[in-house]
Amino acid sequence: MPLSVGDKLGPYEIVAPLGAGGMGEVWKARDTRLHRIVAIKFLRGRHSARFEQEARAIAALNHPHICQIHDIGTSPEGLGYLVLEYIEGQPLRGPLPVEEALRLATQIAGALEEAHGKGILHRDLKPANILLTAKREPKLLDFGLAKLMDATNEEATKTIEGTVLGTAAYMSPEQAQAQPLDSRSDIFSFGCVLYEMFCGRRAFPGERALTTLGAVIHKDPEPLQASPDIIRIVTRCLRKSAAERYQAVAEVRAALETANVASGVAESPSIAVLPFANMSLDKEQEFFSDGLAEEILNLLAKIPSLKVIARTSSFAFRGKEQDIRKIAETLDVRTILEGSVRRSGNRIRVTAQLINASDGSHLWSEHYDRQLTDVFEVQDEIAAAIAGALRVRFSGRTARKHQPNLPAYEALLRGRHELSKVSPEGFERCRGFLERAIALDPEYAEPHAQLGSYYNSLVPREIMPLARESAARALELDPTDAGAYAVLCFVASTYDYDWEEAEKQSRLAADASANSPWAMSLASVRHLPLGQYDESVQEAEAEIAQDPLNANPRIGLLAALCGAGSYERAIEEARRAIEIISEQHWGIHFYHGFAYAYQGKFAEAREPFERAFQLAPWHWMAMGARHRSGNQAARRDSQ
Repeated sequence: MPLSVGDKLGPYEIVAPLGAGGMGEVWKARDTRLHRIVAIKFLRGRHSARFEQEARAIAALNHPHICQIHDIGTSPEGLGYLVLEYIEGQPLRGPLPVEEALRLATQIAGALEEAHGKGILHRDLKPANILLTAKREPKLLDFGLAKLMDATNEEATKTIEGTVLGTAAYMSPEQAQAQPLDSRSDIFSFGCVLYEMFCGRRAFPGERALTTLGAVIHKDPEPLQASPDIIRIVTRCLRKSAAERYQAVAEVRAALETANVASGVAESPSIAVLPFANMSLDKEQEFFSDGLAEEILNLLAKIPSLKVIARTSSFAFRGKEQDIRKIAETLDVRTILEGSVRRSGNRIRVTAQLINASDGSHLWSEHYDRQLTDVFEVQDEIAAAIAGALRVRFSGRTARKHQPNLPAYEALLRGRHELSKVSPEGFERCRGFLERAIALDPEYAEPHAQLGSYYNSLVPREIMPLARESAARALELDPTDAGAYAVLCFVASTYDYDWEEAEKQSRLAADASANSPWAMSLASVRHLPLGQYDESVQEAEAEIAQDPLNANPRIGLLAALCGAGSYERAIEEARRAIEIISEQHWGIHFYHGFAYAYQGKFAEAREPFERAFQLAPWHWMAMGARHRSGNQAARRDSQ
C-alpha cells in the first residue's frame, strides 16, 4: 500500500517512514484524537492474515519491556494494520559493557518469560527486534512471527510446510529445519542475542542464508571471552539439542540474576557433589560411599554463601562417563567434587578432588587413610578444605550436635539409601533400618527425622501422627534439624490444614539450613493449599534451578499449574520433564493426565494415568486417577 507523509488513515496522520522489511513496513504517525505519536505496521500481501494473530499475541502481554498495542484497523484497500506504542530508540548492538549487558539481558529474559507465560512464542528474537530507549531500557517488539503454543494443535508451533520463517543467524536448529517448536526455540535465539551482546559479533555468521543455517544446525560458535558464569549461561542456551538447553526462560533469568561477571571461582561459589565411587570389594557397600558423599553435601549445604546442588540431581550422573564441564553446565555450577571410598575391615581410604569445571583443573585434592570410626572427622576435614578452596566460611564441628555410634550411623545410611529408591520394598526396608538406628542410638536425631520423611512418603492421613511424633522427637534431640521442621510443615498443611503453623515450620526449616533440599521443597506445600498458585510456580522454578534433575520440584510445578488452570503449560512441562529426567516418575504422569482430565479430555488422560498406575500401583492417587479416567472415558464412549 503506497503511503506518503501527510496521508490519513482513519484518525492517524502519517508522519514519516520508520522501516521496511521482507514482510511489511512501519510508519510513524500521529493519533489526532489522543495527540500522541504511534507506530503503524502493515504486513504485505500474503502475510496480511497474520495481523489478527499478532494483535492477539501482543494484546495479551503486559510488561514494561514489551512494546504495547493500541489499536487495530483495516485500510481502504483492505489491508490490516496494527497501531503500536512508538518507541524512541536504537536497535540493540554489542559489545556492551558487561554490567549493562547483564542488566539488559535479565530484563529481556523477563519480557520473554511474560510471553511464554501467556503461551506465546516470539520466533524472531534478534537484536533488531529489541530497541534500547533513551533511558537505556530494552523494549521487545515485532511479534509478526509469534505463535500461540497450543499442545492440541501441533501445527501451531510449526512453520509453513516447506518454508522457514525468521532470521537465519538467530534461528534454533529445529526452526531452521522446519520442525515443531516450543519455548526452548526462543531460548536458543536468546542465546544468540546474548552472545552478540557480550562480544559484538554473531554466534553464527555467514555470507548467505544457507551457510548460516548450516552453521546453526551443525557448528558451535567461536569461544566467548567472558566470565565463567556468562560462558556457561550462553553455552547452555545454544545447545543444539533442545533437551540440553535451559528448559524455561525463568531458569535463564534466574541464572543471569545470580551470574558473576568477574573471573575465578571465589566470587560466585557453587558446587555439585557427585556420588563417590565404591572401590570396596563388597559391592553392597555402595550405600556407604553414597552416604559419605551425601553427608559432605549436607555439611556444605549449611554454608549460606555457597550454592549446593541437591542430592537427586548430583547423583543422577552415577555410572555415566560424562565430561565434567557438561555436568557442571547441566547443573549450573562452577565446581565439582568427586571421590571414591574403599572400605576394608575397620579401615577406610577416601580420596576426593575439587575440580574447576571451566578448565578441568584441580583446585584441591587429598586422600585419607583412617580408622572407620574416624569417618566423621574425614567428612568435616573434606568440607572444611572445600570451603577454604572456595573462600567461604565453614563452621565445622559446631554444626554437629551429636556424634552417633558407628552401627547406628551405618543403619541410617542404609535406611536413607533404601528411601531414595522410592519403591514399596525400599520403603519397608528403609523403616527397618531407621528403627534399628534409633534403637542403637536413641539420642541420634537424624533417624527420627528420616523416619518422619518415610511416613510422609506414604501419604495416607492415618500415618501423619507418626510423622509428627518422629519429627518432634528429632527436634528434641537437635533443634537445628531442617528435615524435622520440613516434616512438621508437611503435616501441618496436608493433615491439620493449619496454614499459619505450616508457614512457621517452613521458616524454621529455612533458618536451620537455607540451602537444604528439605527447606526448599516446602514451597508448594505452603502455597498450594492457599490457592497461591503464582507464588507456588515461582518457588518451584527456583527449586528446579537448584535441583534440575529431581522429579519432585517439577511435580510441584505441575501441581501449581494445574491448580491455576494453566493446563496446556502443565502438559508442556510434563512432556519436558519426561524428556529431561526420565519417564520413571509416576507423579509426572499423574499430573500429565490430570491436566487433560480437567479439560474433559479423558481419552487423552487415560494413557498417562495408566502409566502412573504401572509405576506406582501401590499409591492411592495413581489408583484413583486410573479408576476415574477409565470410568469417565467409558461413559463418554457409551454416549
